[in-house]
Amino acid sequence: MTNRFAKCLSNDGVCTCALQLSDEFNRPVNCSTLTSKCWMMKNEMFRLKSGIGARRKPTEHAMLDNDGIYDPDCRDDGSFHSRQCNGTSTCWCVNTAGVRRTDKGDENIECPAHPVATFWFQIQLRHKPINEVDEVKLKKAIKDIFAAYQVDPGYIEKIEYLAEDRYITVDLKQNLTVQTPSDLATAAYYLEKDVKGNTLFSSTYNRSIQDDGVPFNGEKLSFEEAYVYYIDSKNPEFSMKRMTPGIIAVIVVVCLAIVAGLVVLFLTRRKAAKAHVYQKAEGRELDEIQKQQLTT
Repeated sequence: MTNRFAKCLSNDGVCTCALQLSDEFNRPVNCSTLTSKCWMMKNEMFRLKSGIGARRKPTEHAMLDNDGIYDPDCRDDGSFHSRQCNGTSTCWCVNTAGVRRTDKGDENIECPAHPVATFWFQIQLRHKPINEVDEVKLKKAIKDIFAAYQVDPGYIEKIEYLAEDRYITVDLKQNLTVQTPSDLATAAYYLEKDVKGNTLFSSTYNRSIQDDGVPFNGEKLSFEEAYVYYIDSKNPEFSMKRMTPGIIAVIVVVCLAIVAGLVVLFLTRRKAAKAHVYQKAEGRELDEIQKQQLTT
């Protein structure tokens, strides 16, 4: 199965799977394809609130700067509603990947009818040290890994490898000509969870990334870091409140420099204007002196 948290029941020889999203509601899912990111996030929040599973909440005063964990509001097809509130009166707008793209506001915040499309996913993977890396074979292995997450090769625009830092950057872009059972946001979500040791797959599913890595050039290729970056079809709408103090300081310095430049320019022009007036006055005085000399 592609979802270890779904429960499969057999009824008259027909196997059906369901994912629990609340105490009262189980969502039927297809365990032959990846379950949508929205439903998986909602199930994770249900398990956290209910204390189900081995994962536990951190210590009371522990802090984690992670804006991605919340209880989402999902559509019937498993996609995200454009406005999310996490069960509170604080709301914000998200993209199609469920990532916040605006400042947080109240329940009156205006979001588009449909979420802004995330068309580009840039995934950075850092593999653990291995003896020797054949870049051609490495890129082939990466394509095979993404195939395990049901990512069609047509979505893979580019794979870059930085040997010095052991970083692999994979650009995934939406392609209208490609048909796939799973969307890129869900595939990236599964991959990130898997690399961080919290796989969503069941133990019976034959996937590429295992806890001890994947076979590669006679060795095991495994990863120690995974970062997913989202690029939307429209720029995010964050205000100055979201900017870090460092960025704000740079903006203030630039503004002060501009103001200082304008002041210098004003004083320079004012000085030049005074000099010009003085030159004119001096010229008129000379003219008067010359006239008096001629008359005498």
